[in-house]
Amino acid sequence: MNEVFKAIADPSRRKILKLLNDGELNAGEIGQSFDLSPPTLSHHLSTLKGADLIRQRREGTQLIYSLNTTVMQDFAAAVLDLMPTESKNLTPENP
Repeated sequence: MNEVFKAIADPSRRKILKLLNDGELNAGEIGQSFDLSPPTLSHHLSTLKGADLIRQRREGTQLIYSLNTTVMQDFAAAVLDLMPTESKNLTPENP
């Protein structure tokens, strides 16, 4: 889980995750949303892959990236476990 926390610490990587939340994208499509050099974008993608937050598959000559929802769900559960018990029980009806 430490790798996940390190990976999402960077705002650019969080933005990549948000982009992939809408569906698969290739590196060029991801890069269009940033003012980053290709090596910098590649580094961010590698970091996210290393934390298993995203998956990569080859389609012809392109690399296609997608969100690894299982790891994202595990991460969300881990963050919720860090919250005080009182905060977990708050609902709109029960503030």
